[in-house]
Amino acid sequence: MTHNGNLNGKAKFEARVPAFYYVPQASDCLVLKEQWIRAKYERQEFMANEKAVSPPGDREVFLWKRGRDNAQFLRRRFVLLAREGLLKYYTKEEGKTPKAVINIKDLNATFQTEKIGHPHGLQITYRREGHTRNLFVYHDSGKEIVDWFNALRAARLQYLKLAFPDLPESELVPLITRNYLKQGFMEKTGPKQREPFKKRWFALDPLERRLLYYKNPLDAFEQGQVLLGRNEQGYEVCEDLPKGIRGNRWKAGLTVITPERKFIFTCPSEKEQREWLESLRGVLSSPLSPLQLLNASAESRCGLR
Repeated sequence: MTHNGNLNGKAKFEARVPAFYYVPQASDCLVLKEQWIRAKYERQEFMANEKAVSPPGDREVFLWKRGRDNAQFLRRRFVLLAREGLLKYYTKEEGKTPKAVINIKDLNATFQTEKIGHPHGLQITYRREGHTRNLFVYHDSGKEIVDWFNALRAARLQYLKLAFPDLPESELVPLITRNYLKQGFMEKTGPKQREPFKKRWFALDPLERRLLYYKNPLDAFEQGQVLLGRNEQGYEVCEDLPKGIRGNRWKAGLTVITPERKFIFTCPSEKEQREWLESLRGVLSSPLSPLQLLNASAESRCGLR
């Protein structure tokens, strides 16, 4: 009876959930879960007898943004131009010239509340001149930050439908935004494998198949990255370190092998080592998504110029 009641409740309160709307999972942060519950039961946004939720379209919001070169959060104006596929932000409230213009096709957004240190903390990333630029923002209102997140997702879905007109919507939804598969500190050595091991913050992006590393978790740009292909292309991850190599403080090692070189890392514990091995092997064994194939084609064309 409980199962039937849950199904009836789902049919009633989730009758019209838009494809772009993010439905939180058990591992997601509190603000996503809370606003999902409020949207369903308090505001009853998705009931069959209510007007269907339309894509948000153009939107403007003021967010607290962390400075690139310091830890101070300052109020900034963000403008989403959904039809044009652009996101702009301004350092002055009435400014005419944006500080940055971001193409929606290059954008991702993921809640990173612990890393940012705020219960509504959102990380917006985009590609700029071959690097990943990170913006760390929050809003004092949980509803506003989740509405903003879903507005970005709606714009992303619109772009994906134009980029992949032959793919069904169900295959596009997982490509809208993504969370990092694994994050945390490891130590790494250099390409000669004789350099001192240095502590770095790593983030594994499964959709773009990039292992990014930073000096600090809230850096604006990565220090470097490891591009991850597939096992059949000569990519592999091995437990432990090559013979003759010893880490600095941490002993639980792993080696990422690419056609170009070996990347040597050590983890703070065997538990972290197992989690990194599992996550990396999952990426290496997974097929390329349509978005990855499109990005690879674009990067290949750029390389031929």
